[in-house]
Amino acid sequence: MAQLEQAATADPILRLALPEHLSNPYPAYAELRETDPVLWHEPLGSWVLTRHADCLAVLTDSARFASDWRRAGEEIPAPLLSVQTLDPPEHTAIRHLLLDGFRAQDRDALHGRLDRHVKELLAELAERDSFDLVGELAEPLALRFVTDFLGVPAPDLDWFVPMSRTVVDGMDAGLWPEKHEPAVAARAELAAYAGGWLADPPGHGLIGYVAAHASTSGVDPAVLRNSLRAVLHAGYESASRLLGNAAAALLTTPGAPAAFRAAGPATAVDELVRFDAPVQADARVCVTDTALGGVTIKAGDPVTLLLGAANHDPRRFAHPTDLRLDRAPNPHLGFGRGAHACLGASMAIRLAGSVLGTLATDHPGARAVAEPDHRRNLTLRGLDRFEVTLRPATGEEVRT
Repeated sequence: MAQLEQAATADPILRLALPEHLSNPYPAYAELRETDPVLWHEPLGSWVLTRHADCLAVLTDSARFASDWRRAGEEIPAPLLSVQTLDPPEHTAIRHLLLDGFRAQDRDALHGRLDRHVKELLAELAERDSFDLVGELAEPLALRFVTDFLGVPAPDLDWFVPMSRTVVDGMDAGLWPEKHEPAVAARAELAAYAGGWLADPPGHGLIGYVAAHASTSGVDPAVLRNSLRAVLHAGYESASRLLGNAAAALLTTPGAPAAFRAAGPATAVDELVRFDAPVQADARVCVTDTALGGVTIKAGDPVTLLLGAANHDPRRFAHPTDLRLDRAPNPHLGFGRGAHACLGASMAIRLAGSVLGTLATDHPGARAVAEPDHRRNLTLRGLDRFEVTLRPATGEEVRT
């Protein structure tokens, strides 16, 4: 930690990994946004953007800013070629196949199973003095919900969670290069696991749909396997981290549960995403010289978008540091925009709405027992542990 602190004193990006900024990066984002909104960061070898307008411009311009780094002459490992990393027109076939599969699912039945399970699990946890909301609620719920949607059994948490976290750690390999190779290996293992679904597909769920239509889709089988891995992994991580971040905001902000009930789940969760989104950063590579924010970004230059900073930009959001659960409209970038907007955004919102709505209505006494503990991830923001109780405070605890 001393080595990190020493390095971070001269590095506005690396300092985000310090404990005080892991718990609340938004003041540091604000300073960076106001002093150097289009920053060349030498250690990353990348431009860093923090304003909403600049980030939105890049996200919605796949002609000039690529997700597929092969367009800038980079070699991409085969396990990384998926719906997340390809650009149109190659991206179009796999995205359409997945979107058609999403639309074909019985959402009402899926949501009904989710709501019943949420109520049952929270009722069990209410019998405990306290519990870890991350490991005992957010992670198992997210994995069960995503795999139910896919139509396959949930993998063992003890195997899947460390694998998933290794992939997430690799997203910060620009700062910590030693995390890159383990992440590539983990992606490959998850892709092999997902490939097994296609060898013996279920008769229902997204996997069943994709397996039935793959031969006529024009999608490369390896890209399809990698994309199913991405749906599993991104769906799980986005949903579980959103649920943890949102619950922390809800249970540590005075009056928030009542405001949640008044605003309604959809509007309230949208604001919770803006307020503390799981996806804090995204990356593109410039393929055509482009003027942005008063700077010319050259072809071949990487661009890092600090979406967490953009979501707190006062030029786009009134009182951005306030949690306003009735905020509308809410044009946050928490699920991206453009060709690579998150496929499963509605699922993550539905899961969070079910859990937080049940907490706010069935367990109004829910409260934090300890401060939330954040993982040292800068690209995907999430909690390592968050001890809570569903039991109302006693008179003695209230006085304390």
